Amino acid sequence: MKPDASLIISVYNKIREFELVLAGINRQTYKRFEIIIADDGSGIEMKQFIENYRKDFRYELKHIWQEDSGFRKNKILNEAIKSSTSDYLIFIDGDCIPHKKFIESHIEEKEHNSVLCGSRVMLSKRFTDILSLNDVQNGKVEKYSLRLLLDALKGRASRLEDGIRNRLLLNIHRKKQARILGSNFSIEKSLIEEINGFDERYEGPGLGEDSDVEFRLSLLGVKFKSVRNYAILYHLYHQKTMELTDNWKIYNDTKQRNSPVCLNGLENKC
Repeated sequence: MKPDASLIISVYNKIREFELVLAGINRQTYKRFEIIIADDGSGIEMKQFIENYRKDFRYELKHIWQEDSGFRKNKILNEAIKSSTSDYLIFIDGDCIPHKKFIESHIEEKEHNSVLCGSRVMLSKRFTDILSLNDVQNGKVEKYSLRLLLDALKGRASRLEDGIRNRLLLNIHRKKQARILGSNFSIEKSLIEEINGFDERYEGPGLGEDSDVEFRLSLLGVKFKSVRNYAILYHLYHQKTMELTDNWKIYNDTKQRNSPVCLNGLENKC
């Protein structure tokens, strides 16, 4: 049976974090989706982990891998899109644990000619370090502990309010302009194909997987619809990555071209 959605997870090593993410996926209330692992050159350990994990996992794990040749997230995301079999795509990162109703929320709120834009709870380093597989399987990550609340007060964790799944809060966010976050958004496959996917010129983190895509989609008149406080993710701690100067040059070039279609994406139009 054709899945209702394709969950595309971008990964690069970080097996422990990815296992926690898979534990969250295994709890999903909505079941009719496929999983595509967009692997930007992880080592043999990741391949072995996936091969062992899929033996007892609820879902098939489609592993799309490319050689490690620097940061090429956009390229592997395009390859994952090509391999998807559904008409609807949901994008997350391999260090973001989904709430049990994450997929259900994206499916429930999807709308023609629209992009669903979510957020994420930023967990502290201390909470991330002690979080166990059993904690995720039992839903503990969805219940804030006093320790995590204290970390938030001290500035070690943030956006804890985004972990409250509430339609009233969702409707409040709907009154504001929604923005794409690369680790939590969903879209009709036909729309991402119309802009020729992700621009593969970006070879560093930031801008390429969200701001660039958002700008080009806006040229099509696409609606950006918030699912903040509804489609919830819990982001495991890591040191902040910085956008490269070259990324800003590419982004400015995209804005000057003012075309929804990138030249080097799902298809190379150069």
